[in-house]
Amino acid sequence: MSRAPAADGVPLTAYQIAGISAAIAEVARTKSRRRSGREDNVMAEFVRVANTNEIAPGEARLVTANGKEIALFNIDGEFFALDNACTHDDGPLAEGEISGPEVVCPFHGARFDIRTGEVLGPPAYEAVARYDVRVTGTDIEVKV
Repeated sequence: MSRAPAADGVPLTAYQIAGISAAIAEVARTKSRRRSGREDNVMAEFVRVANTNEIAPGEARLVTANGKEIALFNIDGEFFALDNACTHDDGPLAEGEISGPEVVCPFHGARFDIRTGEVLGPPAYEAVARYDVRVTGTDIEVKV
């Protein structure tokens, strides 16, 4: 049976390696659920977070809805909502540089599509959670 060396030089057994792999996979699943905005056993609802006149085109604002920090963007009069934490290192996307439909994380420069949350440039490799937005009169509502 082959053994992989541990950090302290003591070999790990296949059983230990399998246990570590399972733990890493569970952490990844939990992180993915958090990033996607999914919460088990919670029904999403629209929550009012701002007025349309509070965010000028080409700007963003940090809002909180049901305990979640959300970056709310105005792109040419259309509103979009993303999780505020960059998937690379939790940088605040509401403070990022906006260029058209893209936001650049102020920490390490990861780029995301504001409309979809998809990654457009490294160092991030995972999309950021996107939330549905609706405008009712002058109220901006985010589904969380």
